[in-house]
Amino acid sequence: MRYKILCSDLDGTLLSTKSDVSEVTISEIKRIKDAVKVYLVSARMPKSMTYLQKNLGIDNQPIVCYNGALILHGNSILDSVTIPLRLLKELYSQTEQHGIKLGLYYADEWYVEEISERVQKEINYTKATPEFRKTPTTFQDWRSRKIDGAHKVMLMGTKDSCDAIFPELQSKYGDAIALYRSNDTLIEIAPKSVTKLSAIKILLKADENLADVIAFGDNYNDIDMLQNVGCGVAVGNARNEVKKIANYITEENTEHGVAKFIKEHLCDSLYL
Repeated sequence: MRYKILCSDLDGTLLSTKSDVSEVTISEIKRIKDAVKVYLVSARMPKSMTYLQKNLGIDNQPIVCYNGALILHGNSILDSVTIPLRLLKELYSQTEQHGIKLGLYYADEWYVEEISERVQKEINYTKATPEFRKTPTTFQDWRSRKIDGAHKVMLMGTKDSCDAIFPELQSKYGDAIALYRSNDTLIEIAPKSVTKLSAIKILLKADENLADVIAFGDNYNDIDMLQNVGCGVAVGNARNEVKKIANYITEENTEHGVAKFIKEHLCDSLYL
């Protein structure tokens, strides 16, 4: 099977460290990038992806941000779906009851109320810096600028608070939003209508289909993508649920699993 498109998640997958791709990964991507389109597909914001694109030599390609809620090609917006302000206000009211803090994302804007260990880690890992202000102030600002909502919301709490609120949010808002447990203390929220897979479909040209795509991932939000493309590859550190649906399992991200799979299985013409 010849693949025309390679899609990869970033954190826990293509990145060998928390914030960067390794030299071996850069080398392998550069080796194949003239034979295949390489799309970065992530929950990250644009500015936390474009420096990686540049390092990999694929900054002429589109990027899928916020799990598919925002698709960009350079300065052009190919698709944008947000969580409405009305719903954001309800989420804010409910999370306050659990002592959970919100991170609000729109395009390259990121707002939090206060610095915390989690926020500092995000700054270090993603090379982006938030603006610190009260959440209601962000809502007011967005309304005044006619911004209709967030591309992503990050809930930051404790394991107990996230355990408690997750089923509540699923039950009350499951038809309107998609919730992902990033780890024990983080919950990511995206618009229900978008996924990494839906974004890939938007990027397909007339002569391309999902069978032409090979994709790499590690987490719950990668499952739909890996299940439905021509070849889904899980890294060795992926969640068991991801490994179960993958066509192949490569080495862990810290061992440059994506790059090693490319080197061992994909030649310049992208045959497997």
